[in-house]
Amino acid sequence: MASKQLSRNPPFRAEHLGSLLRPRDLLQKRAAVDKGQAQASELTLIEDNAIKNIVQTQVDCGFRPMTDGEYRRHMFWGTFFPELDGMKEIFNPDPDMFRPYMPDVAAFMEKEMKPGETVVCVGKIKHTGESTYIGQFEYLKTLVPKERWGDIKMTLAAPEWYHMRYREGRAYPKDVYLSDEEYFSDIAAAYRQELHILYKAGLRNVQIDDPNFAYFCSEKMLKGWEEDKENVGTAEDLLDAYIKFYNDCLSKRPTDMHVGLHICRGNFVGSRHFSEGGYDRIATKLFQRLNVDTYYLEYDTPRAGGFEPLKHLPQNKNVILGVITSKFPKMEDKEEMKKRVYAAADVVAEGSGSSREEALKRMGVSPQCGFASHAEGNLVEHDDMVKKLKLVRQIADEVWPGEP
Repeated sequence: MASKQLSRNPPFRAEHLGSLLRPRDLLQKRAAVDKGQAQASELTLIEDNAIKNIVQTQVDCGFRPMTDGEYRRHMFWGTFFPELDGMKEIFNPDPDMFRPYMPDVAAFMEKEMKPGETVVCVGKIKHTGESTYIGQFEYLKTLVPKERWGDIKMTLAAPEWYHMRYREGRAYPKDVYLSDEEYFSDIAAAYRQELHILYKAGLRNVQIDDPNFAYFCSEKMLKGWEEDKENVGTAEDLLDAYIKFYNDCLSKRPTDMHVGLHICRGNFVGSRHFSEGGYDRIATKLFQRLNVDTYYLEYDTPRAGGFEPLKHLPQNKNVILGVITSKFPKMEDKEEMKKRVYAAADVVAEGSGSSREEALKRMGVSPQCGFASHAEGNLVEHDDMVKKLKLVRQIADEVWPGEP
C-alpha cells in the first residue's frame, strides 16, 4: 500500500514524463525490421547507442529521473499485456468491439485508422514469470552509477487500458470470467508480480501512464457513456471500480518503491490530444482514495481547467505540474510559468491549511506529457525538446534552489 510518508527524490523538482524523441536512424531501422528487410539484432545495436546518447542528454539538462526515452517501444505502454498468459494481440479488429465515444478510439476512427494495438483476453490471465520491461531497466543500469539506480524511472501500462476502450462484455469471454471483478483480480495479480520482479532488480521509481482517468473529465465521453445502452453501470461506478482495481495492483508494493500516476490527455500523431476537461470531476476520489505517491498532471493549456482541484491533494502526496507543452516548439515564458507554479502552490496551501512554502515541498514541474508517446513523436525537433527540458530545469532551480 502507499507510503504514509511523503515520498521525495523521487519525485524530483524537475521531471519529465518518460518518452523522448527517437532518432531518425532508429525509426528507419525499426521500419526495416518490421518489413523483414533487416535483422532485430541490427535494431538492438542502434537502440543501445541511441539510449546512451539520450541518457547523456538528460544528464546534460540536469535531470535526476532517468529514462531510456522509451526507445525500445513503439507506443508508450510497452508490451506488458500481450505477453501475459491468457491475453492475445489481434489484428484488424472488428470496429464494433470498441466504445466509439472513448477519446482515443474516436481519434483513431476520425483518421480512418484502426485503434492502436488491440489485446484481448482469451483465457485465464496469469503472469509468465518473465518481465517484458526488465531488459529495458537492466540496460539503463549499465549507463547509470549504481548509487543512482533508484533514480531510474520506468513507465508502465495502465492496468485497465484493455478494458475501458471495449464495449460492455467484449474485454473477456464470459466462459473465462463471470465479472469485471474476476477479470481485474487476475490482472492485478499479474501486475503485482511484475512490480515484484522489477523491485528485485532494483527499480524504485515507477510511473503509470493512464489516459483513461482523464476520460472521466470529458463531457463527450460521459455523454457517450450515458447514451450507450449496453453499459451496465454508470461512469461513476466504473471510476470507483478502477480505483479499487489500481489499489489491488499496488497492494503489495514495498514502501520504498515510489509510484506516480500520469493522467495523460493523449499524444496522438501530429501532437493531437485525446480528451478535454478539468480534473474537478475526479480530483477528490483520485487524490484521496488512490494509493499512489505522486500525480503528474497536465496543465499546459486551458483544456486542463484550473488549479482548484489541487485543494484536495493530501499532505502525504506530491503533484508535478506539467506546465510546459511537449506538443509544439514555441517556448513558454519562464517567469509566467513560475507564476503558474506559485498560483498552484497557493491552491494546495489553501486546501491543507499550510503556507505556500510548505505546499511547494510537495510539488515539482515537468512537460505536460512525453515528447514521443508514439514512435513518430510530436511536432517538435530534437533541439526544441532539449530547450524545453532545460527550461523545466531552470524553472525548478529558481523555485526550489539547490534541489534536484
